[in-house]
Amino acid sequence: MEIINQEALSRCIRDAVRAELQEHFKAGGNQPPQDERLLSKQELSEELGVSLVTLTDWMKKGLPFLRLHKRVYFKKSEVLAIMQQKH
Repeated sequence: MEIINQEALSRCIRDAVRAELQEHFKAGGNQPPQDERLLSKQELSEELGVSLVTLTDWMKKGLPFLRLHKRVYFKKSEVLAIMQQKH
């Protein structure tokens, strides 16, 4: 005995998932605040208006960074916090 056919079940699930995703993204999703986005060295140097050499020098002097698979990233909020402490 078949209460609901496979096509109807598939459509019902697809509609439910679509509705949940729309609600999720309408509510802002699960994205981190802009300050928590990881920035590459290039992105941070452009954002701060300094050269890559200057940024590397700051890293040697204690600027917080993350190393992921031979790449360097920065949390913008941490960088801004350190810069505010230094002034």
